[in-house]
Amino acid sequence: MARAVLDAALTKRRAAAQQPRRRNAGQGGKRLRGYSGPGPDPRDPQLFGAVLERLMKARGWERPKAEATVFGAWEKVVGADIAAHSRPIKLDAGVLTVEAESTAWATQLRMLTGQLLKQIAGEVGHNVVNRLNIHGPAAPSWAKGPRRVQGRGPRDTYG
Repeated sequence: MARAVLDAALTKRRAAAQQPRRRNAGQGGKRLRGYSGPGPDPRDPQLFGAVLERLMKARGWERPKAEATVFGAWEKVVGADIAAHSRPIKLDAGVLTVEAESTAWATQLRMLTGQLLKQIAGEVGHNVVNRLNIHGPAAPSWAKGPRRVQGRGPRDTYG
């Protein structure tokens, strides 16, 4: 009986040696290509912008990107004339604080609030900026300096 099993194994081995060997026979007989060929393939080089866009979408960074666009491309978002006379200060919970270079420009920007919100929404997306807080230039602070008196200071100089 052992002799019959041994003969059967030798016969099977000789038959397999005479047939040509196929690579990747476990994958349905389909051979993997070594290069991508003329058609689109996931192994092809990708554009950096497309890869970065997919990464930002996968990580949920669309909103921070939109918020950064408000600050980074302020001139593109609101226009060159308005950007020359104002600048964004902070964006917190949908409220954008904008500082104008003068009180006249602050008043003008307050009148254009609706139009500015539409422009911002068109450029960076809806619900990124819901409200504008516009103020004029900050007044100089005299709280610090070489002639500042610590404490209450002299109150009555007549006595």
